[in-house]
Amino acid sequence: MRAAQIVEPGRPPLVADLPVPAAGPGETLVEVGAAPVTPLDLLCASGTSYFGRPRTPYVPGVQGAGIADGRPVWFATSAGMAPGDGSMAQVAAVPARDLVELPAAADPVAVAALGLSAVAAHMALTWRGELAPGEQVVVLGAGGVVGQAAVRIARIAGARRVVAGARSPAAAERARQAGADAVVALDTGDVATLAARFAEACDGPADLVLDPLFGAPAAAAARALRPGGRWVNLGSSADETCPIDSSTLRGRSLRLLGYTNNELTPEQRAASIVFVAEQAAAGRLSVAHERVPLEEAAAAWQRQAAGAASGRIVLIPGRLAEECLTL
Repeated sequence: MRAAQIVEPGRPPLVADLPVPAAGPGETLVEVGAAPVTPLDLLCASGTSYFGRPRTPYVPGVQGAGIADGRPVWFATSAGMAPGDGSMAQVAAVPARDLVELPAAADPVAVAALGLSAVAAHMALTWRGELAPGEQVVVLGAGGVVGQAAVRIARIAGARRVVAGARSPAAAERARQAGADAVVALDTGDVATLAARFAEACDGPADLVLDPLFGAPAAAAARALRPGGRWVNLGSSADETCPIDSSTLRGRSLRLLGYTNNELTPEQRAASIVFVAEQAAAGRLSVAHERVPLEEAAAAWQRQAAGAASGRIVLIPGRLAEECLTL
């Protein structure tokens, strides 16, 4: 079979012929239809992640979608975090507990592009953030995969207004395409300036901030919250620290909540994946993505790492490549 391999940490994968894996105890073979290149894949393969230097060579890919025993499935792997191979191959051996059966109408490429990023958006908004119909939501980093999904899911959940924060013109356009009512440019680190922009974009105080950025954008968005408002942090792509002042937290009695997918039970994760797949199949949930043949994995990997892709890159392995690329 054809597969991408990380031979040396810090370098893009090479595509090679490898033996088809054998299913071990408790494992199922998946014919992979789609394997996204995610930030976690890039981090693990760098050799500098908190998981340590990965054992090489290995097939990267922490999630994917395909066919197992004739059923459409989504699956997760620990590639790069623990010894073993991942989704960027024509066939993957996956623990049965990490398979989620998908609706028959689900497009594997669309589901793979959304994947755990959409799960994070969904569960951070609804489970952790307790989003209720009629509330106003601020979504930071709204041009990223998590942010685009969050804008759409907030709409699905009944938010009356969604205000996006985006760090580039391209990201702002993706946020608008996702359905944001207003987009705030996050092109400065001045908290007061950003706070004034959020106040102007919001229709009165906001109820919930979804924050994958932290840093100055989060400090500014927090000032737009109503008394008792919720601020859910699920990332720090802008900064590891945040210049939030005590008076904002205390004066509004704000609830600052942390979120990670790692806290979900297998049942919660599976239910969220099914929700994501159903919404995608119904045309209500999508993110910008590119379909790229597995043979072009090295160049695609480099573009994703450099931020030069037009969206989440999804590699298409095997005999499903031609069908998926013509959709």
